[in-house]
Amino acid sequence: MKTRISSLFRPAIPGQTTVQLIPVLDLKGGQVVRAVRGHRSDYRPWRSGLARSADPLQVVARLLEIAPFSTLYVADLDAISGEGHHDREIRALRARFPHLALWVDAGESAPAALAARLDAGLGRPVVGTESLAEVAAARAALAVPGVILSLDRDAQGPRGPREVHATPELWTEDVIVMTLARVGSGEGPDMAALEAAMALRPAGRFHAAGGVRDAADLDALARMGVAGALVASALHDGRIGPDAARRYA
Repeated sequence: MKTRISSLFRPAIPGQTTVQLIPVLDLKGGQVVRAVRGHRSDYRPWRSGLARSADPLQVVARLLEIAPFSTLYVADLDAISGEGHHDREIRALRARFPHLALWVDAGESAPAALAARLDAGLGRPVVGTESLAEVAAARAALAVPGVILSLDRDAQGPRGPREVHATPELWTEDVIVMTLARVGSGEGPDMAALEAAMALRPAGRFHAAGGVRDAADLDALARMGVAGALVASALHDGRIGPDAARRYA
């Protein structure tokens, strides 16, 4: 079934004063794993107060008991590393939770693969700069209607072609500013990276990823004009509890 591209986008809201909380599922070996600073070989299945099981369906069901989330970010770590994929689990999520919009980073950058994911209903593809080898590949991938760009950074700085990070004309309408060194760290969002990206392109929707600790961080991001925040650890350990989750969901 062909995906209606127009239904994938939510228009920007003039004077927006809130930020959308988007739960994150990092999938590895069929389970939801705890991501810490981008050290993927060290990721282990989640066992938390949120969900005692690391089964993706059970984790999402528990998340939806906390708040009526409308969007879910899925990082298919096996696909990103070239060690398999989680299309079966993503199909199961789509079937069980049809109202959820899925954003999926599966390490894909070939236009045909991105279009195929959209057409199959397996989520809105996220193209991470860490998966791009060159600017030409970025131009082709980001020209596919419906994709989302993730500007990936680690402790050493931008990952992938630096020209992509510095050329807002290449960017998609929705942009994730992903600081892997802060993922699961509890150090707070990378405000400097967000500010730099937003200064390069004042228009569009920016989404913070990495380090979000609590409702105060969400408030700060909203004041900046950030459209969304990708969060995992703070939901699992309860630093963002049901009241705050419902407010931002």
